[in-house]
Amino acid sequence: MEGPLKELTKLEKLSNGKAPSILDSLDALLRSLQDAKEAIQAGDTYEPLQPLAQVVEMRKKEVDDRQKEVYSTLSRFGKALDKKFPTSLPTYSGTFSSQSSKHAIERTVALHLLRTGQFDAAEIFIQESGVEIPPALKFQFIELHQILRALRNQDIGPALLWTEKHRSFLRSRSSPLEFYLHRSQYIRLLLSSHPPDPLLAIVYANANLRPFYNEHESEFQRLMACVAYMPLSKLQESTYRDLAQPSLHFDLEPLFAKEYCASLGMSRQLPLRVVGDIGGGGALARIEKGKKVMRERRSEWSQSDELPIEIPLLPENRYHSIFACLVSKEQSTEHNPPMMMTCGHVISKDSLQKLNKAGGRSSVKCPYCPTESQFGSALQLFF
Repeated sequence: MEGPLKELTKLEKLSNGKAPSILDSLDALLRSLQDAKEAIQAGDTYEPLQPLAQVVEMRKKEVDDRQKEVYSTLSRFGKALDKKFPTSLPTYSGTFSSQSSKHAIERTVALHLLRTGQFDAAEIFIQESGVEIPPALKFQFIELHQILRALRNQDIGPALLWTEKHRSFLRSRSSPLEFYLHRSQYIRLLLSSHPPDPLLAIVYANANLRPFYNEHESEFQRLMACVAYMPLSKLQESTYRDLAQPSLHFDLEPLFAKEYCASLGMSRQLPLRVVGDIGGGGALARIEKGKKVMRERRSEWSQSDELPIEIPLLPENRYHSIFACLVSKEQSTEHNPPMMMTCGHVISKDSLQKLNKAGGRSSVKCPYCPTESQFGSALQLFF
């Protein structure tokens, strides 16, 4: 029984020190039991199981002491939580009870898992929830993360292939993505050789950066001028030191993800983050309060595609322009679009028709200025 005796001696030495963790205590107890088992199998009858019993008791006390610390911490956490949030968290019963609402939430979760690259979890969730995600969309998210992984490994090749295929789309958005990819490769070539040999980088810039000269003239000039401040130590002390910063390469990942998601008609932000920002930022509370007021006034929510109250959104969550007619105080819709009169002032189509009926003439007097416009000359605006 040499093992338990040794363990008991060790426990006595540690009794005045810091107590071990629960896992360490359980591991030590298992070792003691194994040593005792081997000693009994070997026929050792010296001081039977009394030391082992003491070891078990002391290890049990250690575990109990550590558990008390856990319970105490949980208790303090609960009190701090109650102090920080004196009122209970709101509940919105029935908000997502309809089948269409459940489907929308489940689809958002599935798209979030795909967007963040959790493909195994996304596949399991899609199978269990029954959400239909087109295989082509799944492949596009896989392609997105393959390209992002390549960018992380300083390989711009896959990203450049994608930008070449979608060049017209990127130009329609005035996106600098393709230029920034070539800029990153140019800087890497410029800083990779020791001693510096800028010739290879200049040849690359002449072949790949020159086509972007008209759109990025000043940046192109800076990229060429920074060659005079090589090596890296001189460049970092010059006015071109921002070209030597790692962020010039790291910023390619979020920019590429933004453009890729835009090509899919999706926000650059993660789906669940958008839901959390809008709902947790006050939208749910305002909608619930609006529903309560409407119930008290015995009125109904008649439009399924419109909100009866205004929901303030952060700038990053505003995905399209909104026009509110100052005459009717209503937001424009597909059936009630904004119309611009000859004088340049804009009102909604419904307001324009009401003004025409009120006057009984073919001309309409602008509600903002004394100019009269022909009713048929008003132009529909598209934001």
